[in-house]
Amino acid sequence: MTTREIFETMDYGPAPESDTEARAWIAGKGPAFGAFIDGVFAKPGETFATRNPATGAELARITQSSTEDVDKAVAAARRAFPGWSKLSGHQRARHLYALARLLQKHARLFAVLETLDNGKPIREARDIDVPLAQRHFYYHAGLAQLLDDEMPDHAPLGVCGQVIPWNFPLLMLSWKIAPALAAGNTVVLKPAEYTSLTALLFADICREAGLPKGVVNIVTGDGRTGEALTTHPDVNKVAFTGSTEVGRRIRQATAGSGKSLTLELGGKSPYIVFDDADIDSAIEGLVDAIWFNQGQVCCAGSRLLVQEGIAADFHARLKARMDKLRLGDPLDKSIDVGAVVDPVQHATITRLVDRNTEGETYRAATPVPEQGCFYPPTLITGLSPAAPLMQEEIFGPVLVSTTFRTPSEAVEIANNTRYGLAATVWTENLNLALDVAPRLAAGVVWVNATNLFDAAAPFGGVRESGFGREGGWEGLLAYLEPALKTKPLKPVDPVPAPDTPDAPGLDRTAKMYVGGKQARPDGGYSQPVWSAKGRLLGHMGLGNRKDIRNAVEAARGAAGWARTTGHLRAQILYYIGENLSARSAEFAARIRDLTGVNAKTADAEVDVAIDRLFTYAAWADKFDGTAKSVPIRGIALAMTEPVGVIGALAPDDAPLLGALSLIAPAIAMGNRIVLVPSYAAPLAATDLYQVLDTSDLPGGVVNIVTGDPADLAEPLAGHMDVDAIWAFTPHVGAEAVEKASASNLKRSWVHDGRGIDWMGKSGEGRRFLQAATEVKTIWVPYGE
Repeated sequence: MTTREIFETMDYGPAPESDTEARAWIAGKGPAFGAFIDGVFAKPGETFATRNPATGAELARITQSSTEDVDKAVAAARRAFPGWSKLSGHQRARHLYALARLLQKHARLFAVLETLDNGKPIREARDIDVPLAQRHFYYHAGLAQLLDDEMPDHAPLGVCGQVIPWNFPLLMLSWKIAPALAAGNTVVLKPAEYTSLTALLFADICREAGLPKGVVNIVTGDGRTGEALTTHPDVNKVAFTGSTEVGRRIRQATAGSGKSLTLELGGKSPYIVFDDADIDSAIEGLVDAIWFNQGQVCCAGSRLLVQEGIAADFHARLKARMDKLRLGDPLDKSIDVGAVVDPVQHATITRLVDRNTEGETYRAATPVPEQGCFYPPTLITGLSPAAPLMQEEIFGPVLVSTTFRTPSEAVEIANNTRYGLAATVWTENLNLALDVAPRLAAGVVWVNATNLFDAAAPFGGVRESGFGREGGWEGLLAYLEPALKTKPLKPVDPVPAPDTPDAPGLDRTAKMYVGGKQARPDGGYSQPVWSAKGRLLGHMGLGNRKDIRNAVEAARGAAGWARTTGHLRAQILYYIGENLSARSAEFAARIRDLTGVNAKTADAEVDVAIDRLFTYAAWADKFDGTAKSVPIRGIALAMTEPVGVIGALAPDDAPLLGALSLIAPAIAMGNRIVLVPSYAAPLAATDLYQVLDTSDLPGGVVNIVTGDPADLAEPLAGHMDVDAIWAFTPHVGAEAVEKASASNLKRSWVHDGRGIDWMGKSGEGRRFLQAATEVKTIWVPYGE
């Protein structure tokens, strides 16, 4: 073939990568591998085969770790924790730096081993996965170095149980282990059963790096091993990346255990192409969005939304580009699409596509190897937004598509999903891109690019794509906790009716506050509220499930509050504080009557409540996002945005201050809140609605439902339109709240049997603001 012919056809021959060194490592260390516990590889136990998905050939035997193996690994991590956590940040940074250097020194071995085990093209493992893994350890070495000075009031959590998937085995390992070690925690990690080899190679270099024994432990096996790890009583933190279904089970299994939890789950990410986009560039981006790693990417741009006017042209060009994709041996550096990880996954993809009855299915006209788990790049057009394949994650090289007419319609279709992991916006109009990006329900938005990742830029989802962030200072916070002094949390019951009641002649009933209006309880029941001296102070309505429903609907209807400026929210919070100050004597008297405290204590609670309102008014326009220093010609903006609707169960102690300590940060950040006030002293909170009514607060931003928290907690925590649940009432256990929160995998912040000093600094500050916000990372490359 002549040079001219090569340029005309763009054909090129194979460029195979040798697997000699990788197979030699397997033979030398295995071929049967035991778990890595306390710095040594255990003898193999019961084993199963790990296979090359491109050929079906067995690569090695992997141990199915038992419950006893997990116990030993957790015990080793527990023994290592005191010594590791007491090291200075600099000393931990040296270890992380050593790991990063060894990842560089063994880069080709890691890349080839990853490709053999996973089936992804070698150029992806070599040029993306391994360099990003190195970057994470370098970056977190820097965070470890700075941690003592930048976060002196934080402490590591303890032993971290980490479970990672098979699509990015080494990269997910680095996302989990690097921040955990930087923060001073120890780790027990379970890799996916399909792809354990690079985790075992990493364990080997931990020994080369001189990492202390027990700091990193690797237990291999299937879901049984993962379950034993995530439910282990001596694990303090669980970090999981995988399917939404498994994530939901982990949330339920860990409910009430006190374990810190982060979940990075499934996605059905929209890829939005406007009619002014550079079509050819958008198609190249789309190739990376959906056929990178055979579409086995949680944030894959698997839902193509094309503006109607260019849809026919775009689809025609896309099909032509699909026909040029090359499938074959993943070790061939000229291959575009490798093998699906396992026959089970291949069968799942096939079943989902074959049972679809909508639209038109186009499979790339490219040869598909007869041997191995290969699936052709596939495009399904003409689907309705509600079609099963537009809603369900396929996790394979299958792209589904529909059209839209206007930007608002594009946003509506994009957000019509239970997921919220990532999104891509393709347009030459930067104003349009930056208008659409904040309106998308996604933790990450790429503008005129896709699948950009970096250790400095937070990554994670909203909705049923999970909660928590990985990367940056935000990701490090998931492995730290404030070093606070706490006290046991004790319930305060309502004062019982006295034998000789002192009832005033004029009845006073405190109604609920829903949608900016006073509302009677749906059930029609009320309960008297007595003072400590036996005087009838009034009645509170006993709310039920329907009252919670009405309050959540009102909160949803006040969505415009999230779009107001921080300056406006600050003015209203200052106004609330001003009006509360004008009635401070009245509120102090109410607190004395409800709780029996002396005048000085009651006055102090009101003063601190006013101060707290001013504090969050000050924060309303100052809790800013950050521009991340990422190694591209572009910028990654980590923007804070409101969580949405927050359900809150207020504490018994400090009934006014406790309620306002939850309301103020929530609304300062643009959220709406449904509050269940103190059961023992509800009138301190119900009196607030008179203040709110005179402070220009829009109806529905704050809603108050009185009643027994034991009756209201689960309907509130389980409501599908509530985005986060905060529970500080001692009348409800954390387990019930967190189990109910698994309904839509909402974020939860619950007491662990320890109380907060609401009068002190621990009752306010950044952790409340962080709980009231999500981080959305918007990537904007620039340049010609």
